[in-house]
Amino acid sequence: QYIRYGSSIDARLRELAILQVGWLARNPYEWSHHIKIGYDFGVSEEDIRNLIAETDGKDTYFESIDKMVLRAAREMTLEGKVAEETFEALADYFTKEHLIDLLVTIAFYNAVVRFLASTEMDVEESYQPYLDQFTLPK
Repeated sequence: QYIRYGSSIDARLRELAILQVGWLARNPYEWSHHIKIGYDFGVSEEDIRNLIAETDGKDTYFESIDKMVLRAAREMTLEGKVAEETFEALADYFTKEHLIDLLVTIAFYNAVVRFLASTEMDVEESYQPYLDQFTLPK
């Protein structure tokens, strides 16, 4: 509950970080649920398209803070930690509280996607349209 309702980090940025983890993990449950939740917290369809493009190394319209948050989520997910350069850039932008909340969120959702994959959690039918709209890569 804290991550969604008590965290100090901007809700849209939080959801972008979670979506980045779900995309990289190719986890249908996490991805579909956080597309819906992301919409509720200000993530747009264009944001999701740009997140996918950003992950592929393509140019996007994202502001620098959006790019830094996504980069931090990619680094922690793929490398096991946020690179020093990324950490310092985030520390220049965020308060310590915001930065810790972001890192805890990314770490927590890395655990969640591993749990969901291990339990082979099914996606409810009502979330399938999100997967149809934004298909995960194989």
